[in-house]
Amino acid sequence: MYSNLNGKVAVVTGGGGVLCGAFAQELARHGVKVAVLDLRLNAAKSVVDKIRSKGGEAIEVECDVLDVKSLVKAEKTVLNKFGICDILINGAGGNHPKGTITKEILEIGDLENNDKNVMTFFDLDPKGFEFVFNLNFMGTLIPTQIFSKKMVNKKGATIINISSMSAPCPMTKVPAYCAAKAAISNFTQWLAVYMANVGIRVNAIAPGFFLTEQNKNLLINKDGSLTERSEKIISHTPLRRFGEPKDLLGTLIWLCDDKSSGFVTGTVIPVDGGFMAYSGV
Repeated sequence: MYSNLNGKVAVVTGGGGVLCGAFAQELARHGVKVAVLDLRLNAAKSVVDKIRSKGGEAIEVECDVLDVKSLVKAEKTVLNKFGICDILINGAGGNHPKGTITKEILEIGDLENNDKNVMTFFDLDPKGFEFVFNLNFMGTLIPTQIFSKKMVNKKGATIINISSMSAPCPMTKVPAYCAAKAAISNFTQWLAVYMANVGIRVNAIAPGFFLTEQNKNLLINKDGSLTERSEKIISHTPLRRFGEPKDLLGTLIWLCDDKSSGFVTGTVIPVDGGFMAYSGV
C-alpha cells in the first residue's frame, strides 16, 4: 500500500472503461477518494459499485469531456463531495470507424476500382477525423483546464495523460487516433514545463496493445482466435502477449505518489511488452 496516497482525491475521465476502470479501483485500494467520470453513467456506476464493495470511497459522475459546461458541473460535484482534485487522470478517448481506413497501404487499384467497401485516405470524412482527434486530444485538454486550476500549488498534485504506442510509432489504418495520441504526448511535455513552477507534475502512460471493449472485434475472431492484425501485434511484441489492465497499475501508482516520483515530470512512459524496442528483425 502507498500510504502517501491515502485521503487524496482523484478524478478519472473515461473511468467506466476497462483500463481506466482498473485505474480507479487501484487508486481506491490505496485509500484515494475517486470520482469516476464517464459519458456512460451506468458504466461509471459499475466501477463505483466495485470500489464500494471493497470499502473504498468513490462517486460516479456523468460527464462529457468535450463539453465545458458538463465539466464545470462535474468539477463542482467532485469539489462538494471530496474536495479539490489531487490526481487528474485523463483517460477518455478511443477511435471511430469514420477515422479509420480499410487497407494498410494504398494500391492504384483502390482508386481505379471505386469500390465502396474500400475506405482510402482520400475517402476519410474530415468530420470523422475531427471527432476522433477531439475525443482524444481536446478530451484531455479541456478537463485539464477545468480541474487543474485549483490544483495549483497543491502539494503532490499530478496529472497523468494516456498516450499510446501509436504516438511514436503510428499504426496503420487509424490515422486520426495516431495523430491525436501524438498530440497528447507533445502536450504532456509542454504542460509539464508550464506547470513546473506551481507544483503540478505532468506525465503520460503510453500503453502498448491491450484488449478493450473498443478494439476486441478487431483483434479477436468470433471463435476466439487471433485476427491477422493481432498476429502481427504479437509477433512484434517480445513478451508475446497482449497487455492486461494490471500491467499498467504499478506505473500508475508510482506516478501518482510524489514520494516515489517527485522528480519525474514531462515523461511519456511506455508499458508495451517491449513493442517499441523491437525493430521486427
